[in-house]
Amino acid sequence: MKVLIIDDEKSIRMALKDILEDEGHEVALAEDGKKGLEQALANNFDVIFCDIKMPGMDGVEVLDKLVAEGVESSVVMISGHGSIDTAVECIKKGAFDFIQKPPDLNRILITLKNASEKTSIVKENKTLKRKISGTGIQEIIGDSPAINQVKSIIDKVAPTDARVLVTGSNGTGKELVARWLHEKSNRAQMPFIDVNCAAIPSELIESELFGHEKGAFTSAVKQHKGKFEQADGGTLFLDEIGDMSLSAQAKVLRVLQENKLTRVGSDKDINVNVRVVAATNKNLSEEIKKGTFREDLYQRLSVIIIHVPTLAERKEDIPILVNFFIKQICTEGGMPMKKINNDAIEELKKHSWSGNIRELRNVVERLLILGSNPVTKADVVAYAAPIFK
Repeated sequence: MKVLIIDDEKSIRMALKDILEDEGHEVALAEDGKKGLEQALANNFDVIFCDIKMPGMDGVEVLDKLVAEGVESSVVMISGHGSIDTAVECIKKGAFDFIQKPPDLNRILITLKNASEKTSIVKENKTLKRKISGTGIQEIIGDSPAINQVKSIIDKVAPTDARVLVTGSNGTGKELVARWLHEKSNRAQMPFIDVNCAAIPSELIESELFGHEKGAFTSAVKQHKGKFEQADGGTLFLDEIGDMSLSAQAKVLRVLQENKLTRVGSDKDINVNVRVVAATNKNLSEEIKKGTFREDLYQRLSVIIIHVPTLAERKEDIPILVNFFIKQICTEGGMPMKKINNDAIEELKKHSWSGNIRELRNVVERLLILGSNPVTKADVVAYAAPIFK
């Protein structure tokens, strides 16, 4: 742990330095507020101990500057002339804690431990936020050859208007691929509209996709713009397109061919400019043979095919994914940050993961709630294994 001590009293600086170095920490010293501030801004300290009363720039001014600059370090204020009012003022300004001189050894060590944990959480939160784009899209986590190939294809295809068919099992992250295709495209500032074709009843799918006019059917009490119109200028993501009815498939084909549609209950054509990205967990070649999917639509959709690997095909990514989910779940749920033992991760690698990334996240959350800290192999056996039976 990197610690900075800012104090004009040499005896205090050296006493704290000796204590903390004996505990194995890396310690830097500054004899006044100005030098301390310069060091704090130039280095990535975990904890800063700062005296309040110093000639020139005092500790409160240093604290104000550090807070204004967004320094991640936890700042502990120390003073030989402390009072409750002074302590409260420092805490309100952003200090982690306030310690009176002469500092008690146990108090110093306990405060250092708690302050460093707080700094760690702040840094992890910022790292998590950096993994989320400005539009709230999570990065595709992993560094295996299989997932790196997916990322590479996205980078090449996204700037074009080529239609993309994303294939893969449930829970692999097909929608995430579609969102990044949109985010990295020239259409990124326009709408991204997603439709789960499997979740919409067959009698409503055409109305959802193409819209309807008032009075087109019994419940059509007002005009409705469909998903194609809503996505005009942007991207339409047709998830689970293998579950779409043949009737709707024929109309989607027409839109792809002519870039225009007709609302249900209307005979007026409406021009649309939409990039279509489709996804399926089915083998569409088999569906074509069975007569449940149109071959001409398949040819229109599959200009580029991106296959998202199963978790079983990229098990080397499990450690990265597990640690990402731990930080994400603890941060979002306000839980204390936990660690996980290597043997626990190795145990997780043994499973088949039929539910893929979605299943792994659920298991990690269960282990964080029910397991010890750090999470052990025994925890994995006790709390994760039942779902694989």
